[in-house]
Amino acid sequence: MNSNTRRSFLKNMGMLSAAAGLAPILPFDAFSLERKPFFEISLAEWSFHKALFAKKMTNLEFPMKAKKDYGINIVEYVSPFFDKKESDQTYLKELLTTTKGEGIQNHLIMIDGEGMLGDLDEKARQQAVEKHHKWVAAAKYLGCKSIRVNAAGNGSADEVKTAVVDGLGRLAEYGKQHKINIIVENHGGYSSDGSWLASVMKQVNNPYCGTLPDFGNFRISKDQEYDRYQGVKDLLPYAKGISAKSLNFDASGNEDTIDFDRMFKIISDGKWSGIVGIEYEGSKLSEEEGIRKTVELLRRIQKQYA
Repeated sequence: MNSNTRRSFLKNMGMLSAAAGLAPILPFDAFSLERKPFFEISLAEWSFHKALFAKKMTNLEFPMKAKKDYGINIVEYVSPFFDKKESDQTYLKELLTTTKGEGIQNHLIMIDGEGMLGDLDEKARQQAVEKHHKWVAAAKYLGCKSIRVNAAGNGSADEVKTAVVDGLGRLAEYGKQHKINIIVENHGGYSSDGSWLASVMKQVNNPYCGTLPDFGNFRISKDQEYDRYQGVKDLLPYAKGISAKSLNFDASGNEDTIDFDRMFKIISDGKWSGIVGIEYEGSKLSEEEGIRKTVELLRRIQKQYA
């Protein structure tokens, strides 16, 4: 062994000895080669919309249902199920106390029915922006990161885009003040055109404005549908969450209308990481079973990327 080789050998031995000496005080993960999957799983309340509309479950009961029945500790709410109590501090405190006590993370609130942020009438558009303010406050109180809004309006694609950029931009500035993201789902109309919505994001150009790509909502009109895989690719650079829409499953447990493996390859290749929400919307299985099947599918995919 020459002197250079000997010095290198001793240096390496010294490093190994030091590491061995530190082993008892370092966390096990420091020596683990196993990677965590690039996404966590949340449960979107809309998965239980039939039960909620039928009054078989309440908004206050939903988080515990997610945790106890499915082992999911991250939840996404839907505004109508607050029963107009989004500004009721007693109600919000009860919801927060429940989730905090159980270690459940309130992730986002999906907002509907508060006016069109792309209304061509400036006064109506501003009113829509202001109607969303109370939801920013509710999200902030509950510890959510985002509210999901709609980029909707009546007019030509260019007219609505101009109006949406303005309305969404105003709301995003308000969200920025409170550190709440304003995120847009592809949710019908022009917003289901991935290239259109991506161009809106580019023009708004606010770090507190982003997207919530939904695997299934790419129907622009009765006769026009945008390619779902291209749509997710278009919206991914702006995504602050992802909605894993599921409808039905084959005998192997795969979603039979949406290729989840292809979707998650697109997401992984795009270097995205974050929270993926389960949104079961099928009719062949019960809500309980549909959610369970989606959980199993997403956990299988998690293992593939771990």
